[in-house]
Amino acid sequence: MKTLIKTLSFAVAMAGLWLMDLSPEAPFLPVIVADAEAVIGRPVTPVSYAGVARRTTRRAVYETSASTAAAEQEAAAAQQQAAASQQQAAANRLPAGTVVTALPSGCESTTVDGVSLFNCGGVMYKPSFQSNNLVYVVQ
Repeated sequence: MKTLIKTLSFAVAMAGLWLMDLSPEAPFLPVIVADAEAVIGRPVTPVSYAGVARRTTRRAVYETSASTAAAEQEAAAAQQQAAASQQQAAANRLPAGTVVTALPSGCESTTVDGVSLFNCGGVMYKPSFQSNNLVYVVQ
């Protein structure tokens, strides 16, 4: 057991000496890290090609994310506005059987089961006569 401990201690000491760099300016003080010398062009340095590419990609992603979020907010606002206008149109619909003398603007003529009807924004009108006058009845 003592032999194993001695062998491990020797191996750790040798590894430590191998990792230390003995500086010529101070021969008795071991230096674990040598002088820091940044080489331009290495991936970690600020002006390296990889650093520039990384920052450019990051900025492009941020800008794309911001514009995508703005577009999504605009789409959500437009969808909410369309839903509100549909609810308002549904609230303003005339009840079935209501007689009107003129059609609203934007009506389209359609035929359903052989009957001529006018579709005006989802409200169907059937033309008929009352006392020799043309009127439209909400279906």
